[in-house]
Amino acid sequence: MSICPKNKHSKARRDSHRASWKMGEMNLVKCSKCGALTLPHRVCKACGSYNKREIVSVD
Repeated sequence: MSICPKNKHSKARRDSHRASWKMGEMNLVKCSKCGALTLPHRVCKACGSYNKREIVSVD
């Protein structure tokens, strides 16, 4: 069962609520090995390292 609303919300009220729901900025950190900007807790695309260890060989 879902909640049954008592009154109808106007289109302006509905749309203003939806307008505040949006994506934020991505958090980028510097790679500890090469200094390139990467997403945290992921392998660096520039050098292929994670936590100062080479995980993937990059050509």
